[in-house]
Amino acid sequence: MRKKKLAGIFMSFMVAAGVLAGCNSSASGDGEKGGKIKIGANLELSGGVASYGQSAKEGIELAIEEINKKGIDGKKLELVTFDNKSDAAEATSGALKLATQDKVVAMIGAATSTNTLAQVQIAQDNKIPLITPTATNATITNKDGKVNDFVFRTCFIDPFQGTVAANFATNDLKVKNAAVLIDSSSDYSKGLAASFKKSFTANGGKIVKEGAYVAKDTDFRATLTNIKAANPDYIFLPGFYEEVGLIVKQARELGLNVPIMGGDGWDSPDLIKIAGAGTLNNTFITNHYSSGDSDKKVQEFVTAFKAKYNGKSPDAFTALGYDTVYFVADAIKRAGSADPQKIQKALEETDGLQLVSGNVKLDKNHDPIKAAVILEYKDGQQQFKTKINP
Repeated sequence: MRKKKLAGIFMSFMVAAGVLAGCNSSASGDGEKGGKIKIGANLELSGGVASYGQSAKEGIELAIEEINKKGIDGKKLELVTFDNKSDAAEATSGALKLATQDKVVAMIGAATSTNTLAQVQIAQDNKIPLITPTATNATITNKDGKVNDFVFRTCFIDPFQGTVAANFATNDLKVKNAAVLIDSSSDYSKGLAASFKKSFTANGGKIVKEGAYVAKDTDFRATLTNIKAANPDYIFLPGFYEEVGLIVKQARELGLNVPIMGGDGWDSPDLIKIAGAGTLNNTFITNHYSSGDSDKKVQEFVTAFKAKYNGKSPDAFTALGYDTVYFVADAIKRAGSADPQKIQKALEETDGLQLVSGNVKLDKNHDPIKAAVILEYKDGQQQFKTKINP
């Protein structure tokens, strides 16, 4: 107990020190030195969902390289990266370091909702804009009706994603009876499931079975057997690729051959490695963009990315990491300053910014109003199916 009490006192001291240091950096513009503007990236570069952070980082680095060819009012962007190891406590430590020691003018990340939520209070206390490329939990930007004024995102939120999935299940797949299987340890998974169930039942559908697991589980057969007994037409599986790959594989082995659908948390090359290419047939995801979209801006981005990364195709985490840098750079340019509080105001005023993942206009909660896409897996390849406007 004594150790816990001392640890609590230490953390309180660190947060208080962060507030003071952060206020000083915001006022003095320490993130701008020697013709460079420091941007932080707090990402999952190792650990359970490292694929997400690595993909986002590649997009971030490509955008910075492009922007620095001309600079922003004669200044270059400098990236300061922190690996949060796919852990919320590490994400908090990283936010403190970036805000109070590195004195960045804005922080990008994390890739997941839980790790982004762990940084929100640091951003608020230090008055440093925090922009997540891909964390979709609604409470990140608005908690209990109050907007976190220094927190933004470049992706759509869980309620929209869950509603898109429900409408696709009802209208396109003609689903009447659905099962829902969630990661009960994930804010992301629970958020998508809640919005899916609400919209699907409003459409006249019935939830015939619900199941749960926790991150790092590997054997899902008992839960899947119970789901199979309920005879669903469809399974909604809003999880992360590590568990999803095993779940889909085990479901097919048990003869559960109904359509399975999830969200952007599936979007990793490692999903195919875990599940198997053929196993993923008749599965679908909601996502932020598709490299198969014929839009000119999308194809220019895909070409540039492949040229930099030896023909590798960019996923949605890559595209959103890339977009987030341009979102921040546009705000710095419009603010005419690298002062974090001026950047925050400019971010709030974003309206009609053309990015790879769509044209961005922010709503009152700092969430972008933008389209979603539906992708289908066919023999291990994502196929662009349709685009859904908000």
